[in-house]
Amino acid sequence: MDVINKTQVTVFVFSGLTDNEELALFLFILFLHVYMVTVVGNIGMMAVVHNTSNLHTPMYFFLSYLSLVDLVYSSVITPKMLSDLMSMRKTISFDGCALQFFFFAALACTEVLLLSIMSYDRYAAICHPLHYVSIMTMKKCWYMVVLAFLFSFFLSSVQTNSIFSLQFCGSNLIDHFYCDMPPLLQLSCSDTFSCDIFALSFIGSCGMGSFLTILISYTFIISSILRIKSAEGRQKAFSTCSSHLMCVSIFYVTLFFTYLRSPSNVLEKQDKIAAVFYSVVTPMLNPLIYSLRNQEVKRVITGGIRNVTNVLLFIRDKVEILSIMINSRKSYM
Repeated sequence: MDVINKTQVTVFVFSGLTDNEELALFLFILFLHVYMVTVVGNIGMMAVVHNTSNLHTPMYFFLSYLSLVDLVYSSVITPKMLSDLMSMRKTISFDGCALQFFFFAALACTEVLLLSIMSYDRYAAICHPLHYVSIMTMKKCWYMVVLAFLFSFFLSSVQTNSIFSLQFCGSNLIDHFYCDMPPLLQLSCSDTFSCDIFALSFIGSCGMGSFLTILISYTFIISSILRIKSAEGRQKAFSTCSSHLMCVSIFYVTLFFTYLRSPSNVLEKQDKIAAVFYSVVTPMLNPLIYSLRNQEVKRVITGGIRNVTNVLLFIRDKVEILSIMINSRKSYM
């Protein structure tokens, strides 16, 4: 363990995911593929929404920004984690750690706020279908997205400033694979009471506030769906929000498992697995879930694949014709 006595720590060292070289290689290959799917999936989702006119609705507007957040959110953690899996010494500078934590916290908060906004959108669509267009105007949608980003980055800046204003004069070993609040507070040799208050405010205003919004929205949504008489109508109404509900469940379960329990070293490995899930795996799953379970997105993607296939077949036919013409000309000569 690295120890720096009586001086402010300038470099942190991660314990990482594993010290086993064979397992590290396997994890590197696995998470490299996960990250590639994340990048392609989220960029593809943004491109599909932007280039398809019938997807220019509030639900897909929010989905495109969720994909943007997932893309950047994953990129804050995953490339460094991949690099560390192949490194003997997993280090990060003090300023680099602060930047990583700042963007991680800001984008995580933005993600939960966007998920809560999307739940409100589904509430308006299912519970007030006749007034949906007037409730969810594009101007209002822009306001909600901008406010989500501004609020999240403001909270994150306050939280980051409170943590990295502390003194780190003992061990510089972060028992994690990225800069997160609990292991950083354990390393500090300062009084962390103010940071704990900020942390509770951060989690309460961002995490719990968003969770309650989602819970209340889906209480009204389920109540409205149950009042629909036909089974087909109930199924159609539920299918419009099932993808969002799956994304919310996966994200919040792993997030609450990590942050809303008493501090303990007993579940250390489980903590890292949960952190991998919400920081690396979830950003990959979101576009996949919406692509596979949403009929409109599926139709657009299928149509796009069909068009690309037709173009490739057309090019192949032209190349074959050109090849035949060249060969026949050579034989004639």
